[in-house]
Amino acid sequence: TLTVTSANHWMTAWLGLELNMISILPVIAKQKHPRSTEAATKYFLTQATASALMLFASTINAWQTGSWNIMQLNNKLSCILMIAALAMKMGAAPTHFWLPEVMQGTTLTTALLITTWQKIAPITLLYMISNHTEPIITLSIGLLSILVGGWGGFNQTQLRKMMAYSSIAHLGWTMTVISIAPNIALTNIIIYMIMSAPFFMLLTTTTSKTLQTMTTTWTYTPTTTIILMLLLLSMAGLPPLTGFTPKLLILDNLVTHKLTLTAATMALLSLLSLTFYLRTTYLLTSTAPPTTTQSTTTWRLKPHQNQTTAILAPIALFNITILPALLT
Repeated sequence: TLTVTSANHWMTAWLGLELNMISILPVIAKQKHPRSTEAATKYFLTQATASALMLFASTINAWQTGSWNIMQLNNKLSCILMIAALAMKMGAAPTHFWLPEVMQGTTLTTALLITTWQKIAPITLLYMISNHTEPIITLSIGLLSILVGGWGGFNQTQLRKMMAYSSIAHLGWTMTVISIAPNIALTNIIIYMIMSAPFFMLLTTTTSKTLQTMTTTWTYTPTTTIILMLLLLSMAGLPPLTGFTPKLLILDNLVTHKLTLTAATMALLSLLSLTFYLRTTYLLTSTAPPTTTQSTTTWRLKPHQNQTTAILAPIALFNITILPALLT
């Protein structure tokens, strides 16, 4: 990832992405289970295809313009191909199909890695070529991702798949604004990472993998349950939590650039995501669990507390202090 973020030449960036992909494959396939092997294979195939497309796009650009510099992606065709390749690398719609499947086949910790750390490299490259991107393409990918992310998470009972669709929806918000205000797009994805990291860490401590097992956390760790609820609402983008800030800034920027219809569509489509966040929140806090639980109570073992969660959770929840400064 660091190789990609500090790269100046397309070949170096490609090399960094390949190393990144090869390194995470054994992490995904660590569990000796056909499901995780399948997840690793799917991840490898999609990432390899995206890498090939990326190499093809940069070669066309070098052939046409004579430059391998990342910032000088002047050829229109190679720019379109590059956006497609990077969208596939991140898991933005319409090339999102691998993400829920891969996340379902791995552990919660690896799923956290895929949704956060693995997005850094492609986002950095997108940020670097944002001057040359066609706004109509990024807006289309963004809107489609928000729609898919909202609709896909609707019927999910598996938390990892639900979080995968949530990731797709957040990527959509980033993609819509990347060619208009790349700094805000970067802010959005960083805040998403700050929100999803403590969420996954808390799920790991309670070993919850489905909505059913989540209903039992209240009896054992009420604090964890409350933090999980607030993190979900923050991801949904409800004020005054942190998740509201990037959404507000993105909509504000779109309206400034006379894209009011797009902004309105995005706001309406985010209601789809809000539905499944609220459903999970309701299951977590509002349903009093029976004394005899329906699920296997794996969490009754003493969970190890994570210091990182303690640091990230407050940042992911409370932005009341900085909100007035952002609004002025």
